[in-house]
Amino acid sequence: MILYYLLLFSSAFLAATILPFYSEVVLFALLRDGGDPIVLVSIATLGNTLGAVVNWLLGWYLLHFQDRRWFYFKPAQIERAQRWFQRYGFWTLLLAWMPVGGDALTLIACIMKVRLWLFLLLVGTGKALRYISVVYLTAWAPV
Repeated sequence: MILYYLLLFSSAFLAATILPFYSEVVLFALLRDGGDPIVLVSIATLGNTLGAVVNWLLGWYLLHFQDRRWFYFKPAQIERAQRWFQRYGFWTLLLAWMPVGGDALTLIACIMKVRLWLFLLLVGTGKALRYISVVYLTAWAPV
C-alpha cells in the first residue's frame, strides 16, 4: 500500500508543477480499490500543495532578475500589481487547483509577495476541496 501512497503523492506533486499530470485519475483508481478516502485525500493534498510551493519558489527566483534590462515588467508595474494582488487577488489562490491557469497563479503569488503561510492556507484549502469532490464523484460513479 505504501507504493500506492507514493504513487499518489508523486502524481499530485507533479500535477501542481508546470508538467501536465493528472493526479485525480490515480486518486480515483485508489478509491475504487477500497483505499481510505481520508488518507488518500490527505496524501494527495499534501503532494499537490508542496508541488505548488515549487512554483511559488520559482516566482521568488524570478524576482532576482527584476533589475535586468531584459526583464519584461518595470518596477512600477510590479509594485502596482503587488498592491492590487495583496488587496484583491490573493483569494484567487483558492482556484489554484484549476487545470488551466492554476499553476500560473501559484507562480505569480510569490512575485506578488503573497506570504508563504497565506499561500499554503489558501492553496491547500482549494486543493483539498478538489480532492474531496473527487471522493464524492467516485461514490456516484457506476462500478
